[in-house]
Amino acid sequence: MLPDGWHLTHDVDDFLARAGDFLRSRPALHNTPLTDLEKLRTSRSADPDDAPVLGRLEVDGEVRAICYLTALGRLGLTPLSPAQAHTLAAHLTGIGHTPAYVIADRDTADAFAEAWQQHTGAAITRFWSTHLYRLGDLAWPRPRPEGRGRVTGGADREHVVRWCREFCVDVGEQFSIDLIDAGRWDASRFGDRHFTFWETPDGTPVAMAAATSVIGGMVRVDPVYTPAPFRGRGYAAAVTAETSGAALAAGATDVVLFTDPANPTSNALYQRLGYLHIADFAGYRFDPPEPVFPSHV
Repeated sequence: MLPDGWHLTHDVDDFLARAGDFLRSRPALHNTPLTDLEKLRTSRSADPDDAPVLGRLEVDGEVRAICYLTALGRLGLTPLSPAQAHTLAAHLTGIGHTPAYVIADRDTADAFAEAWQQHTGAAITRFWSTHLYRLGDLAWPRPRPEGRGRVTGGADREHVVRWCREFCVDVGEQFSIDLIDAGRWDASRFGDRHFTFWETPDGTPVAMAAATSVIGGMVRVDPVYTPAPFRGRGYAAAVTAETSGAALAAGATDVVLFTDPANPTSNALYQRLGYLHIADFAGYRFDPPEPVFPSHV
């Protein structure tokens, strides 16, 4: 155990046995740790260098927060106070762990990024800012566009991969583009998703949405994509409603999605479907400090 109640381990099963109840206590707010940790559990590598660093903060014998650092440098955090964020940054630097970036609720991400910069001198860049929505009462779009939703199958894989790549190009998600282009679909954030097409009456796919499996009662809808020629016709709303309804039917108690705060169209669309804004999240990238060379005399 580290000072101040932090416990670190590489054992995913032991970690989830101890911290699982805490993560499931707020499934909407903890949606990203729930899916990330499930992916780590089911796709673990035999290479010890790929083992994640998993941490839980215990106070009076209860888990109050968690952190996890993947082999690719992703640091995920549940909400921390500024003091807790600074303590964690000091611990990680002290034992030689260097995240490439952090994802957390906005206040926690801001506090940790500031602390990391203070402890390491790294340059910090905010690369992600988002609203988190949770579904209240699902409302289908009116008017409802013609057509129907269809869960994709193996024969649709090439189509799904192509549209996911187009989505990443639209939003500037270069990391996922690189994984897709390298043939590492399963390692991308889309590899564990369940996809649904919205099809016109003649069977033409015109929009797509994906969802995670039910984890801790939570399903996250991501991504939602409509190719440019089909936009403005209500297809994105329809496929989102179809996917959200399927999540509820599968037993989800918390159906969530993230939206770009700078896109008023998508934010208004999801609110019309019954989604409610509950939190803001952010991501910061950490770049090594610039080397300081001695001046010539």
